[in-house]
Amino acid sequence: ADWAWPDAQQLTDVDFEVFRPRSPVRAGGVPIPSFGSLRGSSTPEKLPASGQALRYCQRRRPESAKDRQAEPIHSKLITWFGDQPSAPFGVHQLVEIGKSSGKKAGDWHGPSIVAHILPKAVAKTSVAQTLAVYVAQDCTVYKEDMVRLCDLSPSQRPADPSNQAWKSVVILVPVRLGGEALNPSYIECVKNILKLDCCIGVIGGKPKHSLYFIGFQDEQLLYLDPHFCQPVVDVAQADFSLESFHCSSPKKMPFSRMDPSCTIGFYAKNKKDFESLCSAVSMALSSSKEKYPIFTFVEGQGQDYGLEGHSSNHGGPLAHILPPGPLSRSNNRRSSEEFVFL
Repeated sequence: ADWAWPDAQQLTDVDFEVFRPRSPVRAGGVPIPSFGSLRGSSTPEKLPASGQALRYCQRRRPESAKDRQAEPIHSKLITWFGDQPSAPFGVHQLVEIGKSSGKKAGDWHGPSIVAHILPKAVAKTSVAQTLAVYVAQDCTVYKEDMVRLCDLSPSQRPADPSNQAWKSVVILVPVRLGGEALNPSYIECVKNILKLDCCIGVIGGKPKHSLYFIGFQDEQLLYLDPHFCQPVVDVAQADFSLESFHCSSPKKMPFSRMDPSCTIGFYAKNKKDFESLCSAVSMALSSSKEKYPIFTFVEGQGQDYGLEGHSSNHGGPLAHILPPGPLSRSNNRRSSEEFVFL
């Protein structure tokens, strides 16, 4: 597109270190190309040492019959995010939806605002009718609200939960992990969350420069940077190139430089996966050194606790988890909304 906005603010340069392939741990649902099948675990797969590492990373995995069958689906998914007004999850649509939250092109879209734009985008399109997006309220996931959102056959009670008519769901949890800086007590908990197969990453970054965190290595977060400019791809053409939609060299930054305002994402394919997700995430949350967890799962509905409706339609501000003291009573929310998303 040839449109621009006069009030666009200057982006902050990011000069963090490029990821070196050695024992990374990544979010379970997000592949890191060229590094083998690394899963979120405490003992990740070791890569070849010294001179062999480069050849290992450059070696292409042979294309299987399953890959060839999945390629049309892969390409179709990419078209949903194309740089054209008709793409249901493209930048044009997200900017349009953001207007209902008082945002316009060129404004800073914080992790909480982004979390509430995404379910509206899913609800607006017909291409993702079997997918739901749930946004947690006040750092709380209400299980009954989840059931009402995802269960397509509430009157049926099959013996096997995996056979129940149930929408796949993306769960987004806006949180704040400290005051003006990341509270180090939460780092171990964030690591344990990123190890989970159900975790799809974290929307976050640093003020005025949003990043997408996909894993970690030692005390460094692995991230993808959406501000890396590339030639536009016309996804309306047949057999368009997919190369620029994937990254073979993620970067890393210290946990200490992560802004405390972020949104954590999870995915559950069916009801059985959701129940497993609740158990696994609750265990990861218990590893926090803080008295209160980053967020919680509770029975019941949001309205049972004085909240109106379920969180997928809730557009309220981000809740803070802060220790008692002056920061917890501060009204300064500046850094929580100083992320550029679009």
